[in-house]
Amino acid sequence: MGILNVTPDSFSDGGLFVNIESAVEHANKMIEDGADIIDIGGESTRPGAEIIPIDVELNRVIPVIKALSNSTNVCISIDTYKSAVAKIAIDNGACIVNDVSSMSDPNMAETVAKADVPIILMHKKGTPKDMQIAPHYHSLIAEISQYLQDKIQTAENSGVSPDKIIIDPGIGFGKTIAHNLEILRRLGEFKSLGKPILMGTSRKSFIGKILNISDPKDRVDGTSATMAIAIANGADIIRVHDVRQMTMVARMADAIIRGF
Repeated sequence: MGILNVTPDSFSDGGLFVNIESAVEHANKMIEDGADIIDIGGESTRPGAEIIPIDVELNRVIPVIKALSNSTNVCISIDTYKSAVAKIAIDNGACIVNDVSSMSDPNMAETVAKADVPIILMHKKGTPKDMQIAPHYHSLIAEISQYLQDKIQTAENSGVSPDKIIIDPGIGFGKTIAHNLEILRRLGEFKSLGKPILMGTSRKSFIGKILNISDPKDRVDGTSATMAIAIANGADIIRVHDVRQMTMVARMADAIIRGF
């Protein structure tokens, strides 16, 4: 899954792809480099990010989704927690909803169920504005698993097909460095939930802090290590900025773990 943020303030690539031409060009480059899915987001969920109005988000994402859906067969994912944005995105060609809030919008499950598209349910603690202020867990993996199980049940009870639910333990969303590393080490435990697992560590701050690298664009090697471990421990989808490099990591890790 290649990341396409059409935002002015995302932590790594904010402002780079805010016009349609540059966004489509970057998406096509990611597809050429091996992306199977393009994940388009119009609102930053970085720590400290502010909520934006629906019309602003729509104006950012819909023209890009339209342009890509008319020019490529690659699956387009809409990265949003707003059901109104998800519905319009689906109507214009999106085929996955990536909801970092796990259906905090009460209409999201119904929207996804009616459209019969997959939804990614992510664990987070708090909101982007406050989630990194001293996050604490009594039992990290157990709490994340229970949260995701509850969201899975809610989605299925609302009519979402069980085979269209993907889970994401939410690296960096209300987690310390130690929490993130524990999730990577114990990722396989989430397989008990019976859903495909998405992993999103790309260029994140915990990598920068461990390796003492301030510029997110220089965290490719650290990201590669996290993704190889994630795949070895059961990740099914990796969400990345650096598609060419991570495609090679994924292919090599798959050859080792799943057979050449």
